[in-house]
Amino acid sequence: MKKEKIYSICGTLLLIDQLLKIIIDMKLKLNQRISIIPNFFSIYYVRNTGAAFSILKDQRYLFIGIAFITFFLLQRYISKTKITKKLEIISLGLLMGGLVGNLIDRLLYGYVIDYLSFNFFGYSFPIFNIADIGIVIGIILFSIYIMKTPKGH
Repeated sequence: MKKEKIYSICGTLLLIDQLLKIIIDMKLKLNQRISIIPNFFSIYYVRNTGAAFSILKDQRYLFIGIAFITFFLLQRYISKTKITKKLEIISLGLLMGGLVGNLIDRLLYGYVIDYLSFNFFGYSFPIFNIADIGIVIGIILFSIYIMKTPKGH
């Protein structure tokens, strides 16, 4: 039952991510920005062919390979591990949902659709999406889970 919750979280995040990307692509022109909170938050439609901060730009097949390897390692972990803790369930679901969300973009389009843009005290944070949020929060929560779990459990 616990493992099904991982896939439920994954599927929910994936659905939200893909729906928002479809809406952004349909309603906005590439590089169009809509200010939501002036000088702080805007929706800004960009296509990212790299990773975070656009590093390793145009390395589509590298990122697809990394995503597939990571996905299968996570699948193996889930199938071979007795998963009982909420933190582990949530972290794995978020991580997998984000991973698959960006993988779909790379497979279908060759880039990831990003649209969340924040400006903090004059610093423009790199533009990202819901899948990225899932990946980052999933990694943070899984790291906390690992640090809190006694060795041998």
